Amino acid sequence: MFKASQLGLASLFLLMTSCAGPTTATVPSTTPATITTPTSTLTVTPTQTQTLITTPTPTPENTLGVHTTEAIDEQKIIVIMADFPDVTPTLSKEQIYNKVFVDLDDYFRDASYGKMWFTGDLTGPYMLPYPIVDYNILISNLLADKTKVLALVQDALDAADGDVDFSQYSHVMIVLGASVQQFTGVCYCAIPGMLGQLGISKVITKSGQIISSVAVFSEDCYLGNFAHDTIHMLGGFMMGGRVLPCLYDQDLQATPGDFRGGLQFSMIHMGFWDPLSCHVYKPDLPPTGLSSWTKMRLNWIEPSKIVVVNLGQTTTVTLDPLDSADSSTLVIKIPLTSDTFYLVENRQKVGFDQYIPSSGILIAYADDGYKGECRYGQGPVQLMDANPSVPYLQGAAFDIGKKEIFVDVQNNLAIILLRKVDLSYEIEITTADEIDITSTNCVFPAFPEGFQRTK
Repeated sequence: MFKASQLGLASLFLLMTSCAGPTTATVPSTTPATITTPTSTLTVTPTQTQTLITTPTPTPENTLGVHTTEAIDEQKIIVIMADFPDVTPTLSKEQIYNKVFVDLDDYFRDASYGKMWFTGDLTGPYMLPYPIVDYNILISNLLADKTKVLALVQDALDAADGDVDFSQYSHVMIVLGASVQQFTGVCYCAIPGMLGQLGISKVITKSGQIISSVAVFSEDCYLGNFAHDTIHMLGGFMMGGRVLPCLYDQDLQATPGDFRGGLQFSMIHMGFWDPLSCHVYKPDLPPTGLSSWTKMRLNWIEPSKIVVVNLGQTTTVTLDPLDSADSSTLVIKIPLTSDTFYLVENRQKVGFDQYIPSSGILIAYADDGYKGECRYGQGPVQLMDANPSVPYLQGAAFDIGKKEIFVDVQNNLAIILLRKVDLSYEIEITTADEIDITSTNCVFPAFPEGFQRTK
């Protein structure tokens, strides 16, 4: 079995899985293999038999797994412009409006395949009562002073309280009249997010209005920053946790160093393949498209476009580009247990995915039983890295003529790239005992140090 430290967290997420129980089978053990990544060394050790767990084919109702049902159709946003008494803003109302209701709206229309869009209003600017230093925080999620987060959010909401009926809006964005160099917090999602560490899930204005979805942005934040924290708001809460947490490791983010360097170092789960992990791939580029894991949690992928393949089956699937609304098949899902599964997606340089590090097939291990933020090496989703010698998962994609085979010996699973036709791939899902796992073309599961693999 693969060795991993046992740091298990209690699962509080609603698990939308089949009620039927799993069945078990055994297969002969195979030659041990050692897999080394930049963060860990993992070993497959031989035993007499290995127990495999298979689950019934999911129904359309539970194919998506854990997901919100609130991120569909119109999302009405109120944007509050808030200034500091000692800082002069540089962007106009029109520029802020266009960033949210044109650029960000375009991004999410594309990411959701037209299932969700933004409407709304902009109000202000309002003058905050204190200088910027009273609201500035460290950029680290763990080290930031949450009382200052609450103070800024409360003061901005109270300033707009008399002009805005917040019940008419789905989410609140507070855009500050300060640059990312001036406002050290840069941007953050307050609810659901920072204020959760104070046990706060809503803010009440001075007139009694209740706000339960709010994020804060410096005026010149990258579009990827806006996308990242907006995704948190769209996902919301489920059973006490965020449906869509940050996909970088928060403990690694808190290590000393400049923000960008520190963020790269902490991107151990999804690298530059999802704005929840990286915000942007490069500062001068728009954000990349979203991973299938994030899209599924937002309820943006139709179950009819997800091919479910159970362990022990052999089948060939034509997998189309994830970023294209015209694709017939967007995701292959391979259940391992009632909670865990692999996702296989095709990332090509089309749409917002033109900004990804490279193109090819991504394979991710996901655990719907994981509740909480990414900490101590653990998280709800983990890319399998086809090329671990390339830093920050930039070479994670499998491709024809490169790394073409993924093998999970523990679950007797093999994923084989057969051929590429235009932008689509023919992929065979089969059993590991059908192939030579000593081939240098094979990639085995590997996880960051501290990651707990359930199955």
